[in-house]
Amino acid sequence: MRIATFNINGIKARIEALTAWLEEAGPEVVVLQEIKSVDEGFPREAIEDLGYRVETHGQKSFNGVAILSKLPLEDVVRGLPGDESDDQARWIEGTVIGDKGAVRVCGLYLPNGNPAPGPKYDYKLAWMARMRTRAAELMSLEEPALMAGDYNIIPQAEDAAKPDSWRQDALFLPQSRDAYRLILNLGFTEAFRSRHPEPGHYSFWDYQAGAWQRNNGIRIDHILMTPQCADLMTDSGIEKKLRGRDRPSDHVPVWVDLDL
Repeated sequence: MRIATFNINGIKARIEALTAWLEEAGPEVVVLQEIKSVDEGFPREAIEDLGYRVETHGQKSFNGVAILSKLPLEDVVRGLPGDESDDQARWIEGTVIGDKGAVRVCGLYLPNGNPAPGPKYDYKLAWMARMRTRAAELMSLEEPALMAGDYNIIPQAEDAAKPDSWRQDALFLPQSRDAYRLILNLGFTEAFRSRHPEPGHYSFWDYQAGAWQRNNGIRIDHILMTPQCADLMTDSGIEKKLRGRDRPSDHVPVWVDLDL
């Protein structure tokens, strides 16, 4: 079972690019971020025609997450617990049923947090604290589960081509990285880094200043797995080539293969 995360940066603008990749790569499950569409406006038919069930948690013009699954998908929940006043569409989860077992798949779009300091950064850190609570709950179940998405976190210096240029950015501030490590240290395994410890791998290249052409990227899209899920991992990778295609997202898919 291949599970991928992909910040699509506007589903309507990139539906053709998305469906072309789905046909080519054929992942069984995909979590999307930044669909930037209300649920009723999501172009689900083009994806359903490829054999996917589509579950969305949308928001007009901003944010928005989705799960696409070729496999049975049960118990879909929308929204990160812990703050009933939070109306930003950034979290969706459901249980995917494979041939050998099930995995709880959580798709997330973590707040950017800039400018920092400020209210947007306060929201980022508060959101991460709520996520840690949910992550601890997943860990306590002692079952296969993963949290995949755009974390808007550069975990380490080697996850940026030019780390010094990010020192004052909310994605790389010490408090942000500490909050990420608090989640990771609950016992999660980060899929890609566990397979590829070397530097030079990125999942995002800005549209500005020729970042893609100069490979001035950062790695901010991650898949964190419970121990029971990590035991099932057979491989993980980044679909870098998609960034060089026509009308690309500024992110590319990151995936993990599970023996399910």
